[in-house]
Amino acid sequence: MSDDFMLDTDELERRMDGAMANLRTEFASLRTGRASASMLEPIVVEAYGSQTPINQLGTVNVPEPRMVTINVWDKSMVQAVEKAIMNSGLGINPQTNGTIVMLPIPELNEERRRELTRVAAQYAEHARVSVRNIRRDGMDQVKKAKADGISEDDQKFWEDEVQTLTDKHIKALDAALESKQAEIMQV
Repeated sequence: MSDDFMLDTDELERRMDGAMANLRTEFASLRTGRASASMLEPIVVEAYGSQTPINQLGTVNVPEPRMVTINVWDKSMVQAVEKAIMNSGLGINPQTNGTIVMLPIPELNEERRRELTRVAAQYAEHARVSVRNIRRDGMDQVKKAKADGISEDDQKFWEDEVQTLTDKHIKALDAALESKQAEIMQV
């Protein structure tokens, strides 16, 4: 039959790494009390008739630990950038000086820190679900191969491979969550 079955574990790992990368991107958008240019990545501005990322409308800088500045290239876009930041839910009030939009990052209070740790936990749970779905896809491929005639030993080997990959990625997700929560709670 088909004893030469090869599960593409590289593809499964690539997909699981993608879930991990997505989690890191979501974590970067969480405000921890320190200024970071990445916190503006999810914000889009209604500009020139389309939704445009903020970093395509100006230069984003972090001149101080508690300040982000955006040097908007087109003066007519300053108001739109300000409005997008206010509507983003970041909880930051922009200040404008000509074409420069300044974002002072306020200290986080205890309640807001706890809320952000819950949001981080939700992001991590979504990533875990993604990894588990990828695991299920891998296991389905192994079951299909079993039906096509691979040996039980081969089936067990490939199921163990998929499970090992899954365990490794879940452990990495948990470590990333723990690290992010500690960073958020740090005063």
